[in-house]
Amino acid sequence: MPLAGHGLRPAALRRRASRPQLKRDPLGCAQGDGTEVNSAAALSFVRRQGVVLESAHGPVPNLAETVVGAPIRGSWWAHAKGKEIFWLTRAVRNSNQVLVCRLLRGKITYVHRRLWPALVRLAYAFRRPHLAALREVHTARGAHTLQIVPFPRWVPAPVKRRARELTERKAWAALGLERPPGRPTGAP
Repeated sequence: MPLAGHGLRPAALRRRASRPQLKRDPLGCAQGDGTEVNSAAALSFVRRQGVVLESAHGPVPNLAETVVGAPIRGSWWAHAKGKEIFWLTRAVRNSNQVLVCRLLRGKITYVHRRLWPALVRLAYAFRRPHLAALREVHTARGAHTLQIVPFPRWVPAPVKRRARELTERKAWAALGLERPPGRPTGAP
């Protein structure tokens, strides 16, 4: 038996190794075009950015266009990478490190856990329903329902404590937003 690593693999393995390989993320999202976007990269993007829209346009980046690498015209569902976008949004939505809510203009928004204290500190500046956590629940019959967990019921106690320690100025700076979205300047 030849030693591995010495170029003496059986012919079937040599043929298979020479073909382009499809990369798959843990959710089964095929990526044969050389892109390296996978669920870990999507979560890393949300962690770095802090606040990310799922697909809408707004004052922060959106995940769908980041996956594609260009602006999307029309619905992302019809895009060539629509399935990839879908699986990556589900990976982010399922992460316990990300709050899924409708923070910005009522659109699906991801807020990374590191910014939860700032968000809680500034809760007065946002519409209460926009701070509710959205969770997809899969029923035994295979249906998908949306569970809404009202603010502040979803907020862990340590996050509440850290929020009390933050100044308003530091909280706004952490969120990276200049003023409350959808509210006039100075309005609580």
